[in-house]
Amino acid sequence: MRLMVGVLSLAAVLATTAVARADEDGEKVFKKFCMACHTAEPGKNKIGPSLAGVVGRKAGTAPGFNYSDAMKNSGITWNDEILEKYLADPKGTVPGNKMAFAGVKKADERKAVIEFLDKHSKQ
Repeated sequence: MRLMVGVLSLAAVLATTAVARADEDGEKVFKKFCMACHTAEPGKNKIGPSLAGVVGRKAGTAPGFNYSDAMKNSGITWNDEILEKYLADPKGTVPGNKMAFAGVKKADERKAVIEFLDKHSKQ
């Protein structure tokens, strides 16, 4: 019985550590690729719109940001699948959008930043 409790305790610690690590990785990727133009702070736009709450939001609708017609008319509602595609190729996913960014080429970095954005969409 003690062995099982120990194993379960270790599993809980490892799971918590893995979640914390994934969040750190996502924040690092966000800082590396996104933070120059975006923030994860609600209601605060920079050169680009705030990405707080982006998951589940219709594209082109963050308050107080002047979006391109292409983004406003894209018909996209942001989810993990669409973010994956967009982050890999912004201009190919929404032709005519005004974001001057070539994309995140590494799949693991896209996954990490999407997890970060998911977390900041649920707060």
